Amino acid sequence: MKKMMIGFLLSGALLSAGPYTQKDRIKDMQTMATAMQEIQTGFFYNNFDMIKEGTARLSDTIVKIEPPLEELEEKDVMTRYMNNKVLMSNKIKKKINRKSRVIIERFRDGDAVQALQAYTKITKQCMECHTQLRKW
Repeated sequence: MKKMMIGFLLSGALLSAGPYTQKDRIKDMQTMATAMQEIQTGFFYNNFDMIKEGTARLSDTIVKIEPPLEELEEKDVMTRYMNNKVLMSNKIKKKINRKSRVIIERFRDGDAVQALQAYTKITKQCMECHTQLRKW
């Protein structure tokens, strides 16, 4: 009986979870922008808790970012190959997560300069995505 209930709950959760849309992406991008501002404010006020909260929010949100359904379901093989959006966005997500951990480690160890450099590299990854994938 328990297994059946768990099965119903899981299938209900999967069916209610819709595809990742452009609206979802915009909301997540706004959350990441707020997280980046919080990290920057933490640097200015020398506040480790703000930096920790900002990097946690950034890492939690970046995991959810993915190409919208229309990009994933592109039928033309050549267009998919040329765009290479899924592969590139996954690489950027990994780099941002790695640099978020570096910010925490370096700032905690008292090396604010290296933490700030990691923050700058995250900003660079953001701009790389926006210029190459979003065609800014």
